[in-house]
Amino acid sequence: MGDHTESCNSGIFNSGWNLSPKQRQKVGVYNEVLCRLRELNVPEAMVPGFEDELWAHFYRLPSRYALDMNVERAQDVLMHKRLLDIARAPTTAFGPAVEVRLVQVGSASAGHSSKSLHSNSQSKVCPEDSGIPGNMSFHPPPALGSSTNMELALGESQLQVRDRDNYLNFYAHYARPIHEITISTNDKPKLLSQLTSLLSETGLDIQEAHAFSTIDGYSLDVFVVGGWAVEETEKLKYELAKKVQRLQQPQLKKNGSLPTAKQEQTRMNFIWRIGAGCLRYENKIASGPFSDLYKGTFCNQDVAIKVLKHESLNDNMLREFAQEVYILSKIQHKNVVKFVGACTKPPNLYLVTEYMSGGSMFDFLHKQKTVLALPSLLKVAIDVSEGMKYLHQNDIIHRDLKAANLLIDENGVVKVSDFGVARVHDQSGIMTAETGTYRWMAPEVIEHKPYDQKADVFSFGIVLWEMLTGKLPYEHLSPLQAAVGVIQKGLRPQIPRHTHPKLVELLHWCWHQDSSLRPHFSEIQEFLLRVT
Repeated sequence: MGDHTESCNSGIFNSGWNLSPKQRQKVGVYNEVLCRLRELNVPEAMVPGFEDELWAHFYRLPSRYALDMNVERAQDVLMHKRLLDIARAPTTAFGPAVEVRLVQVGSASAGHSSKSLHSNSQSKVCPEDSGIPGNMSFHPPPALGSSTNMELALGESQLQVRDRDNYLNFYAHYARPIHEITISTNDKPKLLSQLTSLLSETGLDIQEAHAFSTIDGYSLDVFVVGGWAVEETEKLKYELAKKVQRLQQPQLKKNGSLPTAKQEQTRMNFIWRIGAGCLRYENKIASGPFSDLYKGTFCNQDVAIKVLKHESLNDNMLREFAQEVYILSKIQHKNVVKFVGACTKPPNLYLVTEYMSGGSMFDFLHKQKTVLALPSLLKVAIDVSEGMKYLHQNDIIHRDLKAANLLIDENGVVKVSDFGVARVHDQSGIMTAETGTYRWMAPEVIEHKPYDQKADVFSFGIVLWEMLTGKLPYEHLSPLQAAVGVIQKGLRPQIPRHTHPKLVELLHWCWHQDSSLRPHFSEIQEFLLRVT
């Protein structure tokens, strides 16, 4: 036994790598799990080469997986490893990688003390010694460390159960079985949204969720759920396996058509039927007349939460909110802010997207007073043109493209955001509503004339000028004065004298008075790539 402990503590942990604190913790958890598996004489852990296989498992998952892992449940790591191996294999070989089991969590009445059953003191409660019937046996705790609302917090004295009556009383008041579901599959956009929707449609109440993506394109998602009879675990696994298999099959687009409003509302009603504990608010980022924006977390991932203000709700606001949710739920592109989920049932109306830690391009230019060098400007312009090209290819007109709606992620990638006034363009219809922001608005939109996707191209030209100069368009005019100048005098921002000739050409092309002579975003993208 000592040899095994020595071997697993002298490997990777002492390899001399220059590790970050989180990586060092990850290696520490790996070593502890390896030692525990060998102390338990788990056959798989005794096979030559197992150390490397186990480390490969930890390596491909984020550090957060190791930090969340309950090392008392070292054998659960093998279950996670097995499910990821199944996910990598052809789906016809093993079927969906789904595991369902009962775990023991705390009841509400046990929430005020300091200890947790996720510790070794759980062993002090022994059903066999207490004469407990087989159907009253304890189940293991969840595999991953739970948040505070899930912990079974029991004082040390409460764990000293010495006779059968006390044990039954303990079981009834301080512990309850619940299902833990672990799913592994190919990672893809909106997978977490699809899985939570799938679980909700099955009638399950998600109380805890952990989502992990591997470096080689797979996912490991663990949910603790209520809402299913504890004696029907196998039936639940069977139902989920069928649904996950359908989820893994390619979705066929029928005639390129979007679902009807009724179909969409039915689908949206299921998306976020999850425990409120999964969504946590941290701090308010911004506040407007109709909504507040918060930074928060969902399933341990940073998110932005847009909450509509109750006092500002009216029919028009509700329509715009529903339209924004609808559009975001349909699109996925690296240069469009990623949709996470929404609650669409009044009075709790909120929209959850990925958190963009770099802030907005407007703040970057006007608050930080940053002037972009030509290579950086071209990179941002290409990011925006790629995102807008994707939107237009999907018949979506943004209608409010401006620097404030261009957000920057932690890697410096710029993404198009805020689809509150965006619309799906019906090719047979005519759009005439005045919408957007005057300083960036195309003349045909200001004049309430029919317009199409080329209105976004005009706005892009103004944004490009804004990035080039670091100035607010028509800064010496009020928004209304700027709008009048655009439609009556053909007013455009003044281009600096030493601007790259190709950018001058592109600006004039984008803000041409005749919208039919403006370029498509595919042409803009090609033009910018040639300049680079």
